[in-house]
Amino acid sequence: MKKNWDFPKAFLFDLDGVLINSEPLHGQAWKETASFFDLNLTQSQLKLLRGRRRIDCANELVKMISMDVKTEELLALHKPISRKLILTAQAMPGGESLVKRCYKENIPMALVTSSSHQSVEIKTAPHKWMNLFSIRVLGDDKLLKKGKPAPDPYLLAAKKLNIAPKECWAVEDSISGVSSALDAGCFVFFLKEKSDAPPKKEFFEQSKNLSEINHLKEIEKILSDY
Repeated sequence: MKKNWDFPKAFLFDLDGVLINSEPLHGQAWKETASFFDLNLTQSQLKLLRGRRRIDCANELVKMISMDVKTEELLALHKPISRKLILTAQAMPGGESLVKRCYKENIPMALVTSSSHQSVEIKTAPHKWMNLFSIRVLGDDKLLKKGKPAPDPYLLAAKKLNIAPKECWAVEDSISGVSSALDAGCFVFFLKEKSDAPPKKEFFEQSKNLSEINHLKEIEKILSDY
């Protein structure tokens, strides 16, 4: 992060893969759902679903399945599988510490996730520090027209905080999420998984408002340096 960047007026956090380590569980749930239709989802296909709303993922899956299947059928199969898996979701390393630090320093925060209200309640229940978020934009938010990768979720979060998107720092772990936050005008930290193949170089060259990190502690260090 360049020193000439202003201290953030707000933090906008994605949930899955940033604060809660649920992305592998979501991937497993979609993989099990797809198997009912003889579709073995590859890692590249699973990445296409990452960071998106449940309904959007189901619609993408319908396109991949060779037989005739409706989105509603997929969702009906997926829901119990997903619910059982996400009960085991653990906190991401450094997530609790960073959120508590922002809260202590009175930096406004918003949760910006593609997960539904019910899903968020289930996966965050064991993590009481998640109650520090008073502002939330969820996948089934009635005010949300489009989900990630559209900029709508981050624009709505900034609006709810009454802070300009360009004065917000967003933390994301998926290409769709990063695209959403960048298009909204935020500065974005891309939390990269060690197991992930590096994104195309052009992806990082397209915007000066993007920084790749490997751990949330890197953001805490940046805050300490200000």
